[in-house]
Amino acid sequence: MNETAMKFDANLLVPIYQFLQCETPDQWVEKARRPENLPILLRDHLLCELKAAQSAMFLIRKYAVAPESADALLAWFQPYEDFAYKKMGDIHSLKGKNQATKQITARARSPYSQDLIDKMVLLIKEELHHFYQVLEIMDARGVSYDSISASRYAKSLFQHVTNHEPYTLVDKLIIGAYIEARSCERFAKLAPHLDEDLGKFYISLLRSEARHYQDYLMLAQSISKEDITERVSYFGRVEAELIQTPDHDFKFHSGVPVI
Repeated sequence: MNETAMKFDANLLVPIYQFLQCETPDQWVEKARRPENLPILLRDHLLCELKAAQSAMFLIRKYAVAPESADALLAWFQPYEDFAYKKMGDIHSLKGKNQATKQITARARSPYSQDLIDKMVLLIKEELHHFYQVLEIMDARGVSYDSISASRYAKSLFQHVTNHEPYTLVDKLIIGAYIEARSCERFAKLAPHLDEDLGKFYISLLRSEARHYQDYLMLAQSISKEDITERVSYFGRVEAELIQTPDHDFKFHSGVPVI
C-alpha cells in the first residue's frame, strides 16, 4: 500500500458514505488492484468521463439552452465523440479542444434557470478535462484505446426513471448524483492500492466528483416542487443492489466480480 491515501482530507468522504447505501465490496477492490486489470479500468474510466459529460450536455440541450447554444454544445463534443466512437483523431488532436465556441445561454421563457446551465457547463469542462488526463495516462503507459461495451450500472439505473415531467428530469439528476458519488468512493478505495502516480491522480479527482454529486442533488431539489428524500432513497437502494450483487462484466462501476 502506498502513502497516497494519507494525502487527502478524509472528511471529504463523510457525506459520500452517508449518501451511498453501501460501500464498494472488497472483492471488487481486490480484482481492480491487479495490474492485469488496469487496462480495462482505464479504458472504462475514459469512457465514463465522456458519458458523464454527455449526460450533462444532453440534459441542458433538452431542457434549458437556446438553439444556438445547443449547436455549440454539439460542436464542443464532436472531437471527443469522433475519437471515442469513430477512432478519429488522437491525444494530440484533442489537445486544447475543451471549450465551447460560444457562451451557453438559456432559451427564452425557459422554466429552468441559468444556474442549471452554469453548473452543467462547469461539470462538462471538468469531465472532459478528466477524459484527457486519463488518455494521457493511457498513452504514457502504452495502454491502447479500444472501445468497450458499457456496464449494466448506468443503464440499469435509468430503467427506473419516471416517464413524465418534471419527475423525469429530477430522477435523471438524482441518478447523476449517485454515479458521481460512487465514482468518488471508488477512486478513494482504489488509490491506496495503485502505484504512486496513478494513486495521486485518483485522489486529485475526489474533490470535483464530490462537488458534482452535491450539485446534482441541489438541482434536483430546486426543480422538484416536492421533497425528493424518498426518491433519493429509492435510487440509493437500486444503486446499492447493483454494487452488491454478482456481475460477470468487470468495469469501473460493476458489482461483485464473478471469478
